[in-house]
Amino acid sequence: MTTPRYVSREEVALFLPMGECIAVMKEAFNNLADGKCLQPLRSLMWLPDKKGLLGMMPGFAEAPGVLGIKVITVFHGNKESGKPSHQGTVTLFDAMYGTPLMIADAMEITAIRTAAASALATSILSRDDSSRLAILGTGEQAERHIHAISLVRNIQEVFLWGRSEEKALQLAQKISEHHKLKISVKKTVAEAVEYADIICATTSSSQPVLNGDWIRPGTHINAIGACTPKVRELDSKSVKMSRLFTDSYESLSNEGGDFLIPLNEGVIDVNHIKGELCELVSGKKPGRTGRDEITLFKSLGIATEDIFSAWHIYKKIIAAH
Repeated sequence: MTTPRYVSREEVALFLPMGECIAVMKEAFNNLADGKCLQPLRSLMWLPDKKGLLGMMPGFAEAPGVLGIKVITVFHGNKESGKPSHQGTVTLFDAMYGTPLMIADAMEITAIRTAAASALATSILSRDDSSRLAILGTGEQAERHIHAISLVRNIQEVFLWGRSEEKALQLAQKISEHHKLKISVKKTVAEAVEYADIICATTSSSQPVLNGDWIRPGTHINAIGACTPKVRELDSKSVKMSRLFTDSYESLSNEGGDFLIPLNEGVIDVNHIKGELCELVSGKKPGRTGRDEITLFKSLGIATEDIFSAWHIYKKIIAAH
């Protein structure tokens, strides 16, 4: 039996550039819409002290004939020690015989495909003329989302907010060196979103950072950070005033605090969810229906995204040898 190839973080970045990954996400969600994927709910095992968790995300993709699993740890306290909060591997198997094909760094796949999925949703849900982007947060996904959203919309100006102004200024400097974008750091979230056409919430906050009173008509929001039932980045008003879409109904109904908390408060009901990303991509459900409406894509992250990303990498490695 051939030993499965290990693909490092650097190799993942090489073989899965953001522009290609956005196209891969479109393929993945089309396959999901056609019923050609198995996508069970992820399993989370918390450590007794709640310091961190182990997440297991399996899935199957019929068209490429592969199955796989992402096993990832999430330790938000790692920021203090300089270590990544998300670490793990994506293992890809042949679906004919169950043969392991590849083991890849999950941190880089997750970083790229998360932003790529948001960009795909943004290409459908935001106004075509959107040019001003607000980024809430200064971590990995803040930088990735600036790159990804700029590939699907003609972004002219970026407004950046973070709890640490120093980190925000450092990120702004880094972005300005790599992208020809006007970027400014704002002292408050309200200032950051005041003129934004697109908002990306990429924080690790457990309490709302975005207030519905600050959101302009016609804005599109990507909510990325909160992925467990009791934490959220958006207040209930933000969710209520938006047309809500997600990557997975099941994930949203079990894990999405941005949805579950206002649901439990009675502010919204289950009919507030307007569709999955696969239904938007396939045209089965409409996206934006009016210029002034506020749209919201709540991203939880699903194994289908990881498996198609890994398959794309594997194909390129095989073709290169």
